[in-house]
Amino acid sequence: MKGLLAIIVTLALFAMPARAADEVKRLHALFDRNWETRLKESPLFATSVGRHEYDDRLPSVTPADLERRQKQRKESASELAKIDRSKLPAAEKVNYDIFKRQIEEGIESYDFGDYQMPINADSGFHSGFSRLPKDVPLATVKDYENYISRLKQWPRYVREQVALMRIGLKRGMTVPRPTLAGYDGTIAAHVVDDPAKSVFWAPFAKFPTTVPESERERLRTEGRAAVVDAIGGYREFLDFFRNEYLPGTRTTLGASELPNGRAYYQHKIREFTTLNLTPDEIHKVGLAEVDRISGEMDAVMKQVGFQGDRAAFLEFLRTDPRFYAKTPDELLARAAWIAKRMDGKLPSLFKTLPRLPYTVEPVPADIAPKYTSGRYVGAPEGSTRAGIYWVNTYKLESRPLYNLEALTLHESVPGHHTDPYSNFGRLTYEMWRACRLVVDTGIHSMGWTRQQAIDYMATRTALPLHEVETEVDRYISWPGQALSYKLGELKIKDLRKRAEQALGTRFDIREFHDVVLGSGAVPLSVLEMNVDQWIAKQKKKTG
Repeated sequence: MKGLLAIIVTLALFAMPARAADEVKRLHALFDRNWETRLKESPLFATSVGRHEYDDRLPSVTPADLERRQKQRKESASELAKIDRSKLPAAEKVNYDIFKRQIEEGIESYDFGDYQMPINADSGFHSGFSRLPKDVPLATVKDYENYISRLKQWPRYVREQVALMRIGLKRGMTVPRPTLAGYDGTIAAHVVDDPAKSVFWAPFAKFPTTVPESERERLRTEGRAAVVDAIGGYREFLDFFRNEYLPGTRTTLGASELPNGRAYYQHKIREFTTLNLTPDEIHKVGLAEVDRISGEMDAVMKQVGFQGDRAAFLEFLRTDPRFYAKTPDELLARAAWIAKRMDGKLPSLFKTLPRLPYTVEPVPADIAPKYTSGRYVGAPEGSTRAGIYWVNTYKLESRPLYNLEALTLHESVPGHHTDPYSNFGRLTYEMWRACRLVVDTGIHSMGWTRQQAIDYMATRTALPLHEVETEVDRYISWPGQALSYKLGELKIKDLRKRAEQALGTRFDIREFHDVVLGSGAVPLSVLEMNVDQWIAKQKKKTG
């Protein structure tokens, strides 16, 4: 496949004017060098995309390493600036612009000190590492030796992250303390007294048949020592978190309270939304969406014949036993059934379907208490693992079934809703996304309190109160991230409306979805350009 791509690129270069071909070659050479550098500097990422030269390594994140990478980014930016963008073909101009944005955001992120906060309220570098046994290949002796090597390096990596967090403590660049209640549990879960109780021991408890019997005892012995090292790394991190980090974290909430905070928040808005919007503009969009969705919610209340106001209806939804699973298996089974039912409808909505299957699993117990209701976890490229739709089975009384269709169709497959309560669940999720615009900007730009944000979401959505609290903590500790959902949704809906109006009966929803998804993750300006080009092409085709 890579050889075929090289042939296509070469043929395309022959078809260009000489100067343009030279500029494209320089651009792609820069891309290739940066890609290879990224894989070498980020070995866990390399493994996830199917490159296995660095499977025995963890990253190095000493201040000197980070400074060196910043220098590399600036050199890349300088080299990019020397390429004559005006000579590039249209598609390569897009590539140029996306790369430029990525480099500039990386430079800004380092300058703001983002690296000094390697955790947020629902996850962190330590929780990601705990997935290692499922994220790496473990089919050969060499795979096992690589795995052992990474486990042994974990204490070193923890100490490097702790050193960065100490820098953050000194300058006030920390996660807000109010969002970290109970967070030590995500670390303590891995501080066990017996290596066999550790999540990292699983590969040694059962070897694949491809690992010779003659090697297993050696690997098991080395593996036990390595797991002990990994546990020790978690113990060090736990001690630091409890005794030094948590007591020293800031008591303020908003990103605006961080060093150079208002500029930092604007940077996070650009990073996550790809839009040049101010917090005030986003806040107003959120308020308008909240008003619109409220009307649709009232219509559903009328449809089911509920006698009472919105507050009473939300209380009914949060407390009536009919809306809650009695066991984790029941919740997982319902989620799997919804997902499988929708799988059968996908061909009517999409021309190009993913080949990788997915499974349904509970959110891992070590992160479940502080984690969101569900999330899709992709499989490492080239692995034998399926994608995973994680469903949070912690505190079943906070996992309503009326929201399950909306959650499942958001995290795994898209679709429609089957009954009024599930439709209200859909509206709750839409309202949730709208509230994020109001709450995120309120906290990080307008001085909102945590309780103010909780009350705002609790009175406008049917989310359980536990989930409202964990979500608000997520927004506080992860500025700007939650803005991307609703703003992206609004842009895609706007583009679909534009296409429907321009093409009329010639509009094909399956082809539209192919255009939206075909380029992968791109800035919204690029998505808009792609859709406009498709509209023009469809118009020409049908004359």
